[in-house]
Amino acid sequence: MFGRKTQKPVYVINGFLDSGKSSFFAYTLGQPYFQTSGTTLLIVCEEGEIEYGKDLLDRSKTIVEFIENESDFTPSKLMSLEAKYRPARVLIEWNGMWNFQNFKLPSKWRLEQQITTIDASTFSIYFMNMRSLLAEQIRNSELIMVNRCDGVDEKTLISYKRNIKAINREADLVFEDANGEVDMTTEEDLPYNVNDNPILLEGINYGIWYLDAMEHPDRYAGKTIRYKGMVMIPDGFSREYVVPGRMVMTCCANDMQFLGYACRVPEGSGLTDKSWIDLTARVSKEYFEPYQGEGIVLHAEKIEKTAQPSEPVINFAG
Repeated sequence: MFGRKTQKPVYVINGFLDSGKSSFFAYTLGQPYFQTSGTTLLIVCEEGEIEYGKDLLDRSKTIVEFIENESDFTPSKLMSLEAKYRPARVLIEWNGMWNFQNFKLPSKWRLEQQITTIDASTFSIYFMNMRSLLAEQIRNSELIMVNRCDGVDEKTLISYKRNIKAINREADLVFEDANGEVDMTTEEDLPYNVNDNPILLEGINYGIWYLDAMEHPDRYAGKTIRYKGMVMIPDGFSREYVVPGRMVMTCCANDMQFLGYACRVPEGSGLTDKSWIDLTARVSKEYFEPYQGEGIVLHAEKIEKTAQPSEPVINFAG
């Protein structure tokens, strides 16, 4: 068995054609912090407009190999490249038209980082027509870079942000135009008023609030919210806590997830798993042991049992 320390580090960048993958890798290879004493193997699964210049490849001790067919991207093929070059690390420029579910590495290699690049000017086209492929690219990426935001209005970029965060809540998400990073975090862009008491979170607004609260917990600390949610009682939680939330569809019917924060409820509330409640709660940012750190915790002020809403699943894919 190979331990993590002896496995070869692999850096993967994915995205559709002309989304900036080659430009990002070319820039990274030229940076002093990314230099290594050994050989870098760069596996390119499609040829974009940006080519890797000989000077850059020589300076960074990088060897380029092309894999043109998805069926050829196999652990055995990768191990043949391993035997040929004995690289210190591997970079893979993945073809955006290939399903990332088919991405498999040999046991001697480990996925160190996954990055996704997105062209803002074509995002809506791919999101509408190739949503499953796009979701697979985004789902486990640690960094998602949305570039070429010039000419795309802020409201549209905010909708892109929500769609991406609905698929991958944990990734670092960066928007860039010709002048650098774009900041889109104003309260005025939210579909509800954060100064309302309580803040009413109906339908998709609950999903938007959940994602925004994860990114900006201080925005809601001390505020009161109200929404209808389904009660989940996770294993390991003490009896004074439940998780009232909503199911969210991010891509298709087979790709749903439950979004909810822990909520402290009064003793003897009698809530049962998968029951529906109309909850009014105060939002707190505090340390919570199951989170293993600070996060959003709700404190119930009023709980009323209610019927399941007519549309129980929030549809981010629509």
